[in-house]
Amino acid sequence: MENAYQETMFLLKKYHIIANKRLGQNFLIDDYVIKQTVQTADITTEDLVIEIGPGLGTLTNLLLEKAKKVIAIELDNRMISILKERFQFYSNFEVIHEDILKLDLNDLIKKEKKENSIKEVKIVANLPYYITTPIIMKLLEDKLEVKTITVMVQKEVADRLTEEPGGKLAGAITYSVNYYAQVKKVVDVSKESFIPAPEVASTVIQLQLREKPKVEVKNEKIFFQLIKVSFMQRRKTLLNSVSNSGLIEKEKLRKILEKLGIEENIRGETLSLEQFAKITNEL
Repeated sequence: MENAYQETMFLLKKYHIIANKRLGQNFLIDDYVIKQTVQTADITTEDLVIEIGPGLGTLTNLLLEKAKKVIAIELDNRMISILKERFQFYSNFEVIHEDILKLDLNDLIKKEKKENSIKEVKIVANLPYYITTPIIMKLLEDKLEVKTITVMVQKEVADRLTEEPGGKLAGAITYSVNYYAQVKKVVDVSKESFIPAPEVASTVIQLQLREKPKVEVKNEKIFFQLIKVSFMQRRKTLLNSVSNSGLIEKEKLRKILEKLGIEENIRGETLSLEQFAKITNEL
């Protein structure tokens, strides 16, 4: 069997493909990383795999051997014809030419579960770095019937997503993701693992979706707004950054903090997910 590098070079030459910078394309050529990603996704013959951004089909190849069905969602028109030709003899393969941010995945999953008696749904993705965060948040906020999301992201983003809320690398997205899922690092990926080499290192991470959110909140919208405004002015205290945003009056928030036994000069970035939930519920 050819290795990923030879296979990629052959396909790029055969189809006269040059990576599209606008779409953030970098083709993965590291066999170890490919195997680790698929292995971690832990796919069985009863599973539906939704692959986002399959590109030339390097991961798709292995996924098709393990899954009951693979649905590949690809935006680049050039890749659609390559994927269709490459996997035309696989009865468990389907490709959808669409922007993942515009696709109703809930409908897609319901349809597949009804028609194909799928046990679990797993998402595997090698995302363009410029839209990593919107895609991850869409997958979580849509509350999909999905077991895991195994995804390649920029190393810096992976560090933030796998940090504990309140940790020094935590950002607003750390809290949002932690609310919906448990996150772990799978494998670090060097720049040389791609053609063309990106400017940054990467990491494969896995999000294991919780059956119910980590904390109970009465209003998710306010909860996420509160977290967001707390991180918009990181150097300021929670009291100042939140009251400056107009989300809540300063005196009202001061009373809530006092009631909950939280110091009024605390910074938002040091709060736990549970503390944000308690403040939200008081609001």
